[in-house]
Amino acid sequence: MNRIMIIPVTIATAMALCVAALGATITDLGPWYQALAKPDWNPPDVLFPIGWTIIYALITIAGITAWRAAPTAAKAEWVIVLFALNGFLNITWSLIFFRLQRPDWAFFELTLLWLSIAVLIIYCGRFSRAAGLLLLPYIVWVSFAGALNWAVVQLNAPFG
Repeated sequence: MNRIMIIPVTIATAMALCVAALGATITDLGPWYQALAKPDWNPPDVLFPIGWTIIYALITIAGITAWRAAPTAAKAEWVIVLFALNGFLNITWSLIFFRLQRPDWAFFELTLLWLSIAVLIIYCGRFSRAAGLLLLPYIVWVSFAGALNWAVVQLNAPFG
């Protein structure tokens, strides 16, 4: 890796780690979460950090790849803006679901998160097919999380 790429790669990695750390800090698998009725197809809790670690690695690589492939500085800036918005929405879902204990609201926020991933795939995929493909597991993961979130709402409503 040349010296010019060290700074963007370091910043992208640091930002992904910050989003992951904030999300993990907000996520509370304590008594409230354990008491929720969950569908039979709910995976064991231990799989979520493994899945998210893989997803964050792919997101980071996709972001760097798209940023490098952007044909103009303005498009590269949009890559950063879109990934920052996505990170914000990712953290916000955890905040709403776990801290506010509102899976019903979290489900609607998750639709915004899902749309932000779709926008990332389309936008980044226009100038980097690899970046778009690297984001596909993320949208699949969030789609599964959305189905799980909806099932939790159906099994436990009303909230608040």
